[in-house]
This record gives sequence, C-alpha cells and structure tokens, in this order.
Amino acid sequence: MLLRVLRTHLRPYAGNLFLVVVLQLVGTIASLYLPSLNADIIDDGVAKGDTGYIMSTGGWMLAVSLVQIACTITAVYFGAKTAALFGRDVRAAVFHRVGEFSAREVNQFGAPTLISRSTNDVTQIQMLVVTTCTMLVAAPITMVGGVIMAVREDVGLSWLVAVAVPLLAICIGFIASRMVPQFRKMQKNIDGVNRVLREQIAGIRVVRAFVREPHEVERFGEANQNLTDTAIRAGRLMALVFPTVMLILNVSSIAVLWFGASRVENGTMQVGALTAFLSYLIQILFSVMMGVFVMIMVPRASVCADRISEVLDTDSSVRPPVTPIKTFTGRGQLVFEHASFKYPGAAEPVLHDINLVASPGQTTAIIGSTGAGKTTLLSLVPRLFDATEGRVLVDGIDVREIEPEALWERIGLVPQRPYLFSGTIASNLRYGNPDATDEELWEALEIAQGKDFVEAMPEGLNAPIAQGGTNVSGGQRQRLAIARALVRKPEIFLFDDSFSALDLSTDARLRAALRPVTRDACVVVVAQRVSTIIDADQIVVIEDGAIVGKGTHQELLDTCPTYVEIVESQRSAEEAA
Repeated sequence: MLLRVLRTHLRPYAGNLFLVVVLQLVGTIASLYLPSLNADIIDDGVAKGDTGYIMSTGGWMLAVSLVQIACTITAVYFGAKTAALFGRDVRAAVFHRVGEFSAREVNQFGAPTLISRSTNDVTQIQMLVVTTCTMLVAAPITMVGGVIMAVREDVGLSWLVAVAVPLLAICIGFIASRMVPQFRKMQKNIDGVNRVLREQIAGIRVVRAFVREPHEVERFGEANQNLTDTAIRAGRLMALVFPTVMLILNVSSIAVLWFGASRVENGTMQVGALTAFLSYLIQILFSVMMGVFVMIMVPRASVCADRISEVLDTDSSVRPPVTPIKTFTGRGQLVFEHASFKYPGAAEPVLHDINLVASPGQTTAIIGSTGAGKTTLLSLVPRLFDATEGRVLVDGIDVREIEPEALWERIGLVPQRPYLFSGTIASNLRYGNPDATDEELWEALEIAQGKDFVEAMPEGLNAPIAQGGTNVSGGQRQRLAIARALVRKPEIFLFDDSFSALDLSTDARLRAALRPVTRDACVVVVAQRVSTIIDADQIVVIEDGAIVGKGTHQELLDTCPTYVEIVESQRSAEEAA
C-alpha cells in the first residue's frame, strides 16, 4: 500500500526526484573525496613541509566543500518541496473521496478517524518522503563509496568495516522490528483521543448540564494515557538507536586507531591514510544509521498508507450515473415507486414499499413515531442514500440517472440538525446561492422569522457564526437554515423536522410566510408536531418504515388509528401542561 501511494502521488514530481538524486550523488561524491585530500595534505604536505602543496590542496578541499554544501542545500530544498506537494495532493485526494461518500460510508469510518487519516496519517508519509529525499538517497551512495575508498586507503583494516557495518545494521534492525507494533497501536490511540475530544467539544452543553465533567475528564484521561503509554514504549525503543550507534561507532574508531597504530609504526600505512580510513569508517556507519533511521519510519508510514488507501479504495454506495442527465424540464414533482431501503447487515429494511407522490404547488407532510424512517425517506431524494429497491423520481426521471449537481440545484434541504459553518450570517446564507444580494438575504430572513434577531446584532449580516452555529440558539439555527434554503429558490423544499425548536407562534408565522413563496414548489415537511402539518394538502403517516395512512388531517382522523393516537397523545400532553 505504501509503495502504491508513493508511486501514484509522486509520479507528477519525477523530475524533482531525479534532480534530488543527481544533486545527492554529486554532493556525496564530493564528501567522499574530502578525506582523501586531507590525507594527501598530511602525508605529502605537512610531512614534507611543502607549504605550496598544502595551500593548493587546501584550496581544492575548499572548492569541493562548497560544491558539497551547494548540492546538499539544493537537494534538501527540492526534497522538502516535493514532500510538501506530495502531502498536499494526498490530503486533497482523501478530502475529495470523503466528499463523495454517502452517509453510509461516513458512518462506517466515523468522523474522528477520517480526520486523523487526512491529517496525522498524511503527515507521517510526508515525513518519510522528505527524510528519504534528504537521507536515504545519500546513504547507500555513501556506504558503497565509503567502502571502496576505505579499502583503497588500506586493505589490511578493511575487516573492521566488514564487522562494524553488519553489527550496526543488525542491532538497529532488531530495535526497529520491535517498534512496528507500537506504531500500529499509536495510530489507533490517536483516533481514540480524537474521538473523545470531538465528543466532548460537541457535547459540552450536555456534559455541563448533567455535571459530568469529572467523568469526561476521566474518559479523556484514559484515552490520553493509552496514547502516552504507547508513545513512551515507542520512544524508549527509539532512544536506544543513538546510543547503539555511538557505541559501535566509538568502539570501531578505537579499533581503527589501535590496529592502525601498529601498521603506521611498521611503515605499512601512513598517518594520513589512517585518518582518511577513520573518516571513511565514520561516514559508512553514519550512512548505515541514516538508512536504518529512515527504515524505522517505514513501518509507521506503512500503517498510515494502509489507512489512507482504505479511504481512497472505498467507493461510495451512491454512484454517479454513467451517462447522466444534465438538463430536464418540470416543476419538481416527486414520486416514490415501491421504494425500500435497508442498511448493510440489517435484518429488516428501514423503509419498505413506499409509494408516494408529492406534486408541485402542494405541501406533503410526513409524520410518525421516532425511528419510523421519516428522515431516511427524505434522504433518498438528494441521494444521501440510494433506495435498495424501487425508484425515486424527480419530474419522471430516476434520481440515479440525474447528474448530482443538476439534482441538488433543484432541492433546498433543511436537515434535522441544521449545521452552520464558521463565518458570518451572510456567508452561511449564501451557501444556498453564492450570487444572492443583501436584499435577497434580508427577504429570506424575514420569511424565516430571523430578521429581528439578525437586525439586533451589531454587525447585522456580517455577524460572526461559530463552527456549527454554537453561538446562536437552536431556534435561531433552524431559522437561518430555513433562510439558507429559501435563498436557493429551489423547485423542491425538504424540511426535515425543521420547526421543532420554534415556539408555536413563531412556527405559525413562519408557515404562513412560507405559503406564498412556496406556492409553485413541491414542499415535503417531516414533523413531530401535528400543529405544524395540520394544514398540509397531504399528510403521510409512517410506522415501522411503511405508509399506514395518507390524506388530509380530517381524513386521517376518520381512517388512520396511528394518526389518531399521535393526535391524542399530543393533545393530552398539551392539556397536562
């Protein structure tokens, strides 16, 4: 999975990667040439007192050093730039794929893990790319070149390289293998912390209302401690890497000096060659360390790549049509033909055999007990879900054959839980129509009974809205969501229990103001209160996912026991109040 993610998203930057490899090659060759020049200065310049040779060779060393520095800086720049562009592309790919998901896939993954995969997981792979460009490319070149240059300086000490390099690789490889399961646990624990934190932030009012702060602190502390414990275990293993490297490096250096001193004393090796051999050995060991350091990052990046690929490889259950219908005529007639819906793995369908016609110029109300399937039925129209059996038609065309954008342009949806985005009131209302004028926004607010409280705000339409609309009340959120749908001026209005947070007088005024605006539109209203839908042209009663009654308020009172039961229960509650 990791190789596939890297291959797919690094392909556009092959030129940058080639440049990085070339620059690293030149810089590494330059760094390997320096110890040899230094040995020449010691053996041929210092030993003979030849100042001219020392100055000329030193000049060559300075020039080679400048080349190495220039190549390294440029390679790191292009490597970091490539990694940043790679991270941008992967995040964009995950974001766009999640945007294509239906509610089924979003619920399957869960919001916390989708956020972690789009941020933390992408960052881990991005770090692997940048370290690979800056370290892993140079490491094998340095190691191979260092071995050649070390043997060239003195064959008699080459056995030290043959011992030190495998020993270092085995020790660090063993440590890295122990870190893999810890990294897998760490990613799951990050999801857990993210999940608990999101729940606590979103439900802060509930937490405070029920005085559950100590419980939530304990719950977050448990998730946080699990992550901390895993990170500490991984950190302890990682902390062993550098002491191990330094131990082997220092022991190897002592061994070179120990055995090399006797060779210098015997005249079989010069002092300059000994210092060069020692420099090459250090370069070789550091290249092994850099290579293993990058390899340590591979397991964690591999886990992250698996999680990202899982998102990218998941196709939405709501698939766009192969040959979509982009334009069609009609006024927004909505028809359900034997429509059924069943969640994957569920024993029973949520909806079964729904036959319903909602015509333009009429208000169709849907009522039923909690869990009857009202919201799911409404979700079939904008294709938040697709019917598992039967069809949903808009102006005689199956919604699965219509281009999604063309379908959504005809629909104004006010969801059961109205969501407002961070910004201003104006920016939220213009989600319905980006080109709407201020006059159109005020008109929509007036119809939605929101003009008064917006005018009372000092900034008016530019009043700030927090994420989710948490700085306004539930009733204000609902009215702003209704205004947002009105700004769109669609042919089909879908109100999913959109008046539940309004008092009865505001509810009545809003419905009265809506009638002339929606006179020619198809209006479908899901409601819990009978008073909200009592004047609807058609009331549909749903129980256990099936239609058990259809007609006007008076007709249902005479023919539908379920509707009578709902009316009586609400009447009793009002009398008791």
